[in-house]
Amino acid sequence: MTKPYKLALPDLVSNSYFPAIAAVELGLFRKHGLDVELEMVYPAPACYDALRDGQVDLVAGSAHLPLLAFPGWQGSSLICSLSQGMYWFLVLRDGVAQKVVPELGHDRSNLEALRGLRIVAAPGVDLGFQQLLVAAGVDASAEDIQVIRLPGGVAKGVSFGVAAARAMIAGDIDGFWANGMAAAVAVDSGAGTIALDVRRGDGPAAGFGFTQPTLAARDDWINADLARAAAAKAAIDEAHSRLTKTPADVSQVGQSWFPEQEARLISGLVQRDLPYYSTSLSENFVESMQAFAIELGLTEQACAYADVVHMP
Repeated sequence: MTKPYKLALPDLVSNSYFPAIAAVELGLFRKHGLDVELEMVYPAPACYDALRDGQVDLVAGSAHLPLLAFPGWQGSSLICSLSQGMYWFLVLRDGVAQKVVPELGHDRSNLEALRGLRIVAAPGVDLGFQQLLVAAGVDASAEDIQVIRLPGGVAKGVSFGVAAARAMIAGDIDGFWANGMAAAVAVDSGAGTIALDVRRGDGPAAGFGFTQPTLAARDDWINADLARAAAAKAAIDEAHSRLTKTPADVSQVGQSWFPEQEARLISGLVQRDLPYYSTSLSENFVESMQAFAIELGLTEQACAYADVVHMP
């Protein structure tokens, strides 16, 4: 009996990779001929280390992060997108937000208003926030904007976003940069306010194309059986369709994988994400994402589209 393919993701209790979770829970990978099981691997860069080392077969994660384990994209490819646009939020503790949010301005582009704040972010995810400050012309050092790790770390098996939200609820941090579920938990609990939602127009416009959630694999896994990559993309496409048309499927997946509060919140989050559900990896996006990676020093030069994205 063959072993299931392992799909790693850095945050399980999240809307970020929900189409991949749904494709497993709803049997859509299996429908398309792939037996796939989920494995949470934290932090996000470790997912791609596991992919490189053959410990997992697929990764649901950020489009730019394969470069940490596969320099110059050698040995890996993006199969499809899980949704469009940079998908993290800046959430501030209510007491902090009352002062800062008005200073951000109507389009929330005056990021100098974040001066003096300590923002918690996970490894790999922090890069999006740091580059957002650069795109806004903000010198983080001069403004004393610190991007730090979650005090006390994240317990094994606990999603970073949920841990960050809980820390905010406890009053331990000023703010965090994390996924939509973390933002929703903080807001739902009355502890936080969303200060930046880049996907929906806050901050520098370039931020939308910095990264997006994608499905990635090693090239040797793809090339050994080209039908597998096509089947994986088809499963995600069908997950998008099911989540769009059948709200009961959203609830089923949430109740199967999430704690009570997060299971209650996921339907609203998916409803908000539906306009961004597409498996497309456009050439414009790949160009923008690679420019982001070059600015960060993750790579020295852009590669051809076909070197980044698997083309059937």
